[in-house]
Amino acid sequence: MKLTHGQAVWLMVAVTSLWSIAGVVTRQLEHARSFEVTFWRSLFTVVSLLIILPLLQGRQTFRKMPWRSAYFWLSGLCWCVMFTAFMLALTLTAVANVLITLALGPLMTALLGRLTTGQPLPWRTWCAIGLAGLGISWMFASQIHVDSPGFWLGVLIAVCVPLAGAVQWNLVQRSHAQGLDLDLVPSVLLGAALSTAFTLPLALPFQASATDVQWLALLGLFQLAIPCVLSVLCAKVLKAAEVSLLALLEVVFGIGLAWLGAHEEPSTQVLWGGSIVLCALVMNELFAWRERND
Repeated sequence: MKLTHGQAVWLMVAVTSLWSIAGVVTRQLEHARSFEVTFWRSLFTVVSLLIILPLLQGRQTFRKMPWRSAYFWLSGLCWCVMFTAFMLALTLTAVANVLITLALGPLMTALLGRLTTGQPLPWRTWCAIGLAGLGISWMFASQIHVDSPGFWLGVLIAVCVPLAGAVQWNLVQRSHAQGLDLDLVPSVLLGAALSTAFTLPLALPFQASATDVQWLALLGLFQLAIPCVLSVLCAKVLKAAEVSLLALLEVVFGIGLAWLGAHEEPSTQVLWGGSIVLCALVMNELFAWRERND
């Protein structure tokens, strides 16, 4: 799939809107909790990708997987970490602590990209990263619980999510820039399989109802399988820091969906913080559009 920069941006927005449904869907769960949620979601992601990938790339897709490539295995490991570390962090510390930690993603991605490729980012992107981080911090600053049990361990595990994301987006861009004919889309399948295997013993004994399993199947297909595959395609066109920056829309969309679908009305502080994040993203893309058309 060949994407223009503008198409990749809008597709990434659609990706984050799908990622953001996790919160409102998990509010519908009856008995499934913690690692069981992660297990079923990852398992249904594997099942979905076993169907989706051959439809997109033909029956030979599994034979063509780059099993000998370090990029492929490292990318799969990154997806595994992102699929599991977020849920593990939530079991140890408050949601606000985890979400503010995730706001480090764009900065980590930008710094890692600078170290690995040596290509400087435009000032507009640095400004957008700082402004978006400020917006996320403002949204949840009043809910931080530093003295809560498990705070430091929870935050340490939560840091693994933006760090794995930073490595993932830079891997895709670096392999593409080097002209390597690698298809890293199947690495999402590898990551989901590793996540399923890792969380299985932690998910036992199963408590999910039939309704829970149906909701988690929906998450596996629409919240992980489809958007994660599309995000890899976007990362081939967009800069790694730009992908990570746009990914912050997941937090904003998630709050909006929880408000509409679960009647969780956000505070004024959250609305203002979300507005700052949106302004940072819009201004970054507007300046980028002007630069491309000058």
